[in-house]
Amino acid sequence: MAAAIMAAEQEAAKGGGRNRGGVQRVEGKLRASVEKGDYYEAHQMYRTLFFRYMSQGKHAEARELMYSGALLFFSHNQQNSAADLSMLVLESLEKSDAKVADDLLENLAKLFSLMDPNSPERVAFVSRALKWSSGGSGKLGHPKLHQLLAITLWKDGEGCANMLVEYSSSRGYRSEVDMFVAQAVLQFLCLKNKTSASVVFTTYTQKHPSIEKGPPFVQPLLNFIWFLLLAVDGGKLTVFTVLCEQYQPSLKRDPMYNEYLDRIGQLFFGVPPKQTSSYGGLLGNLLNSLMGTGEDDDTEDGQEDSSPIELD
Repeated sequence: MAAAIMAAEQEAAKGGGRNRGGVQRVEGKLRASVEKGDYYEAHQMYRTLFFRYMSQGKHAEARELMYSGALLFFSHNQQNSAADLSMLVLESLEKSDAKVADDLLENLAKLFSLMDPNSPERVAFVSRALKWSSGGSGKLGHPKLHQLLAITLWKDGEGCANMLVEYSSSRGYRSEVDMFVAQAVLQFLCLKNKTSASVVFTTYTQKHPSIEKGPPFVQPLLNFIWFLLLAVDGGKLTVFTVLCEQYQPSLKRDPMYNEYLDRIGQLFFGVPPKQTSSYGGLLGNLLNSLMGTGEDDDTEDGQEDSSPIELD
């Protein structure tokens, strides 16, 4: 099989890289190998062809072959091979002069959506994808890619939580472990997605190594989020109002919190909407907000009142 694939690849190269029929034959033989269950051999052949194409300056061909191969491995539940080829897709972009385009961003988002939420490659993939999409500007990534990734995270509360734990542990400040999950929960609630909000909070607080088991929690902001989720289920405006007043010191740590809570009040507690609203684009800003909490925040919350309030 390997010899046949290499022969087809050599035929594809005869036309100076323009023989698409030969490339399709290579893909066809690789697909047949995967369909037969020869996963290891097919994976190694994909990698061999990738580095050959890259050394010949055929970055687009290398990228397209790795993308189709990753999708093929994902369809056969070969997560490790699929994740490896997905990383090679990124490598081809990083080493080429390919411009950021919608189709490339959509391909990256597609690969991200298929990765196992618990895969260690998932965080590395999204970090590199965002960096590439920024075009070297130093920003946190292209807005279109943020929106596409956020849609995946919105659908997958547990995957979002696992990713936040990894990102917070490796790149965030210890003093902000509560803020990562607070952003996620509040924005899920603004999208009227109570289920994902609860899953994110429970998973994150159980798995984060810097959070002691609760509730109640050491961090007042986590206690607020816990009470808020209970209040949302109850739907009592008086409880929501007292809760927001009680935890104002924690809520002042991020000016967006009260804006999110205004929206949550409208959605779940019958609070009349304001004349103007800044909630358009919440879905698109989800990932940006979750991962953009790396700026210095010297606010100390250790002395805030963390005593529980009565919810009955």
